[in-house]
Amino acid sequence: MPSPGTTALVILLPAAEPALAAARRIDPALVRPGLAAHVTALYPFLPDGSVSSSVLDAVRSLASTVAPTEVRLDEFLSTPGFAALPAPSLQPITDAVCDRWPEAAPYGGRFGPRPPAHVTVAMGGDEETLSRVGDEVRPLLPLTDRATALHLVALTERGWELRLDAPFTG
Repeated sequence: MPSPGTTALVILLPAAEPALAAARRIDPALVRPGLAAHVTALYPFLPDGSVSSSVLDAVRSLASTVAPTEVRLDEFLSTPGFAALPAPSLQPITDAVCDRWPEAAPYGGRFGPRPPAHVTVAMGGDEETLSRVGDEVRPLLPLTDRATALHLVALTERGWELRLDAPFTG
């Protein structure tokens, strides 16, 4: 579990909310509270206290090179303790973010330097529970959205808070 002061760069995808809602109906503990449906570009990012104006400028600069991107979520993947919707159209963006901040290993390095872009639908749960999630989510697919910004969020004592909204203008 992340602690206050942890930050992340995310791409919000509101159209994926029905998939998360389906998982919540099966077991609310499967969906982490506090953030809307999103693709994580980089987590953990830099500690909140070290996010300077030059870092914010760098995030804005990177986002300004990216064009708004159509996202089609049409596949449900499940592995033990995890379910997701792959978002391959966002892979170039997540790779660019990881390349820009190599000192911030995505997911602490657990999944390599360039983890696949995805919307996490469920974390935890046994095989039967995740199968039920898949049964609820698959009929909702495909979900489509438009990625329009990179968001810097920080975990505080009150939950995740927005620190920066950097529009894709490339």
